[in-house]
Amino acid sequence: MQLSIVIPLYNEQNSLKELNETIEKVVSAMGIEYELIYIDDGSNDNSWNVIKNIANESDQIKGIKFLRNFGKSQALSAGFKSANGDVIITMDADLQDDPNEIPDLFKGINEENFDLISGWKKKRFDSLIFKNLPSKIFNWAARKTSGIKLNDFNCGIKSYKKAVIKEIKLTGGMHRYIPVLAKNAGFKNISQKIVKHHPRKHGKTKYGADRFIKGFLDLITLWFIHKFGKRPMHFFGLIGTIMLLIGFLFSVYLGIDKLFIETSGRLITERPEFYISLATMIMGSQFFLAGFLGEIILRNKKIKNQYIISEKVNE
Repeated sequence: MQLSIVIPLYNEQNSLKELNETIEKVVSAMGIEYELIYIDDGSNDNSWNVIKNIANESDQIKGIKFLRNFGKSQALSAGFKSANGDVIITMDADLQDDPNEIPDLFKGINEENFDLISGWKKKRFDSLIFKNLPSKIFNWAARKTSGIKLNDFNCGIKSYKKAVIKEIKLTGGMHRYIPVLAKNAGFKNISQKIVKHHPRKHGKTKYGADRFIKGFLDLITLWFIHKFGKRPMHFFGLIGTIMLLIGFLFSVYLGIDKLFIETSGRLITERPEFYISLATMIMGSQFFLAGFLGEIILRNKKIKNQYIISEKVNE
């Protein structure tokens, strides 16, 4: 299998038939072996029936339906797990991604040997205030944090080597940071390609203020996990040790002060400094314990699927 196209979707019944016809026309002209995988992320419209109908017309089309809405990251995970192609391309189902970009994205991986190519919607047809501006801020922060020079981290249309999608693990909303996850896994040959962006034809955007906020929180989480995820003791243990040392030295100072300097002064337990040093040592111990527990959990964790599949077609 040369190419797998993975398309996660949620309530896109009006777009699917047109999207499928365009993709099949483009890929058929390439003369390669391919498969098209639709992942219905718990849609409550007629999307799944549309997928089943088009899958009945071609064995190259696969469908996966989730029991409920689990999110785009989980939908992509299921699609990646099912994909058999040497090159994998992802795109959204809302007709805003152009299927005519597929040949160049395939060539970039197959012939130019990139690990990952991310689309860049340089000219967008979205709301300037509610999507374009937040997107620019978000991408600037992602570039500064990750060191990857991409202009559109969250662009839905991307292409990957098979090894990349089989190595990375998507949880929460981490689909926004697939290039960062790929780099952290050791795949550094990452590029970008300017792609066409079309106005939405059907339905309404699922992007909102909550996704913008969650995106930044996920970015901070990703940075922290990459830096300290493999050895949490390096972070929590260091803070705990510093706080324990400060609290202990402060307590020693109070003891020396009481025994040799202010011998007739207040009792140590009557001084607020005593409780500050005690609290500092207790908090230091808790940080140290958190690092220790993190190390134990890390060594015993088992990653399982964060989604439930209710139905498949042509699988």
